Amino acid sequence: MPLSEPAAREPIHTREVTCRGYRRTDGLWDVEGHLTDVKSYAFHTEQRGQILPGDPVHGMWIRLTVDNDLTVHAVEAVTEKSPYRTCGSVTPNFQRLVGLKIGPGWTRSVKERLGGIQGCTHLVELLGPMATTAFQTIYPILAREQAEKARASSGGEAGSKEDMLRTKRPVLLNTCHIFDSNGEVVRKNWPDHYTGDRPRDAAD
Repeated sequence: MPLSEPAAREPIHTREVTCRGYRRTDGLWDVEGHLTDVKSYAFHTEQRGQILPGDPVHGMWIRLTVDNDLTVHAVEAVTEKSPYRTCGSVTPNFQRLVGLKIGPGWTRSVKERLGGIQGCTHLVELLGPMATTAFQTIYPILAREQAEKARASSGGEAGSKEDMLRTKRPVLLNTCHIFDSNGEVVRKNWPDHYTGDRPRDAAD
């Protein structure tokens, strides 16, 4: 069990966020996010009436269609479940994401376009894990294919093109502690971008 044994307790609320990435046949990529909030008890809402246990209070969907550079080409946002009937009226605003690139500044750009009354809190929150899902979907596939092309062009042996892949600035550099430019992972895999004190030619 990942966490320690909890105290005696009863379930109250469950939020589930599911993100999936897909490669399309037209050369683009789809990243879909789904968020639900579920209570363990029944309660009454002014506009929706009685909400029973297990019936989502919130049920939100987003699909982002992006290219290899993580630039958004299309957006579809849907409010399937909400406590107020007009919650879904804000979803057209999510078209403001078209043209943005997922990367540094993504969160700031999203808030500029969809913050406060311009968006839906839950849909905007969903865009965070969707951004990392997009990266996890696209980057490993493109990196693998690029490496395979480099091997094929050099007769299956490590060659200059693979060396170029190692010297090119990695997208992951300094995005978290494991990819710290002072750290061991960067020293071993991208020595040209290593900034630590340990000699680059030190034994592995």
